[in-house]
Amino acid sequence: MTWFGVVNPAAGRFTPLLEDVVRVSHGLGLDATFEESSSGEDVIARVTNAVGEGYRRFIAVGGDGTNHLVVNALMASGCDERFTVGVVPVGSGADFVKTFGHERGVEAGLARIAKPELYAIDIGRVTGAFGTLYFVNAMNLGVGAAAAATANRFPRWVGALRYRTAFWLALSVFRGGRVSVVVDQHRYQGDAINVVVANGQFFGGGMNIAPRSTLVDGKMDVQVFLTPRRQAFVVMPRILMGTHLTHKGVKRYSGGSIRIDVPDSWLVEADGELIGSGSIEVEVLPRVLDFVI
Repeated sequence: MTWFGVVNPAAGRFTPLLEDVVRVSHGLGLDATFEESSSGEDVIARVTNAVGEGYRRFIAVGGDGTNHLVVNALMASGCDERFTVGVVPVGSGADFVKTFGHERGVEAGLARIAKPELYAIDIGRVTGAFGTLYFVNAMNLGVGAAAAATANRFPRWVGALRYRTAFWLALSVFRGGRVSVVVDQHRYQGDAINVVVANGQFFGGGMNIAPRSTLVDGKMDVQVFLTPRRQAFVVMPRILMGTHLTHKGVKRYSGGSIRIDVPDSWLVEADGELIGSGSIEVEVLPRVLDFVI
């Protein structure tokens, strides 16, 4: 079983991550080739090239953003063969694997890939003014996306607290707006400050945003966070524990076909990566990729 791996060097913080990955991989007898990326565009290019060379099994070494880029390259490749993606979660932004309760780090991640247990999971296809992209874990429209934009400007050594700190900074200046959310036969129209579309359970450095979500049911967990902004001081601490769904300021829906209309100025982020702004449509693609988490 031959793998092609992309390593995000920024996820290594103070260690030479590629060297560490190659050393552990050899020790496990893993048949894999690893390349270090220099940018998001470089990840896309390297994975696309590897598909052309015949690879069908890929390893994303980094955070949720690295996984996001690998998946988008695979889904855009036009290849009709099934792909397998192995996730080696390192760095500050690796929330996706928390849904499975797996240990983070190079050794633990590569050990799972050396003896793979496959999960056929759903992913989301999102379309907006920015075009069509794919996401694995979660999306935000509104103050959550603004917080992600702020968090991405923080130094990596801040760690998992980046997003939580950025949220309060973003909230202080964010203006809510009128939204329309349609999830299958359900509809919400009214004022809000954020809309979440979750496939996995955790985001934002370990916040339990979607405790009822599952990756294999053909549905996404959609949550609308209502105004006024002051409710965030009560709701945000509850999100950490996954107890926010019963709060009157949160509306929750679940479905496979989603339309979200928001102000054009609202940012949109997916898997921690800013992808555009404005209204979107989301379609769930059931169990299209095999993952080694």
